[in-house]
Amino acid sequence: MPLTPPNASGIELYYEEHGDPSGIPLLLVMGLGAQSIAWDDALVDLLVQRGGRVVRFDNRDVGLSTKTEADVDVTTAFLSMVAGEHVDVPYLLDDMAADAASLLDHLGLESAHVVGASMGGMIAQALTIGYPDRVRSLTSIMSTTGDRDVGQPSPDVAPILIQARPVDREAAIEQGVVTSRLIASRDHFDEPRTRERVAAAYDRAFHPKGVGLQLLAIVASPSRTEALREVRVPALVVHGDADPLVHPSGGLRTAEAIPGARLEMVPGMGHDLPEAHWPRIVDAIWDIVERAESERTAADPGAAAGQAPAPA
Repeated sequence: MPLTPPNASGIELYYEEHGDPSGIPLLLVMGLGAQSIAWDDALVDLLVQRGGRVVRFDNRDVGLSTKTEADVDVTTAFLSMVAGEHVDVPYLLDDMAADAASLLDHLGLESAHVVGASMGGMIAQALTIGYPDRVRSLTSIMSTTGDRDVGQPSPDVAPILIQARPVDREAAIEQGVVTSRLIASRDHFDEPRTRERVAAAYDRAFHPKGVGLQLLAIVASPSRTEALREVRVPALVVHGDADPLVHPSGGLRTAEAIPGARLEMVPGMGHDLPEAHWPRIVDAIWDIVERAESERTAADPGAAAGQAPAPA
């Protein structure tokens, strides 16, 4: 099982690589409570076919990566923070971005094109801000800046963020399907396929506490808007105009903040990545990748794929 050595925070990350090792490096960062396998194999293959060396990984507290030892009442902490109170949390999005940077170190990659979905978009933004030399381009999908006046969930789906999660396999799978239906693109929800994916995630690694800890990291992290104004790499923002979990205003604010960012507002798309929209999204991602690669080559004609010797 490919795991990184413990990083400065003691976190070991499970990761997978797909495609030619000499290809253009893309780092895929997944969202709240979602494992690396939430990046569909077929979607990964489309990026590989374009020439990508695609890396997907489990964030801390999900999947096969390190689980945080923290005695926190997530619901109480969450409600306190929403009420404006200060709460000490185990980690922030910046710490998760540092995890991603440590993965690049382990892989011997000086830099990569970073693609993040939902919370993964927030982590990708934080990585670009905190480690600007490590990011060739930024793609932020169905995400937001951390400003409280944008990107908020609709009232009918907000409760799913702090709902109790059953331990029983069948009950947990059923809850996952119901939740997915609430936030998915209405015209593209596939219940049998969703049930299969939720079951695969449960069987691979079930750790409901991790969802709550990641949620606290989101809520406790400050706005990134002003820092995003200093981003100088090519950027793409993708958002569905029917997203009930992260309101499209979050994507709009992100695109407004990043100089020169391209905005792809996808009609009818909810908080998911339905196969029907893959061609448009992959085309947009690769356009940004090629633009960044062109600018990088122009600035340094000797630039190669960007690999560095793996650290000892």
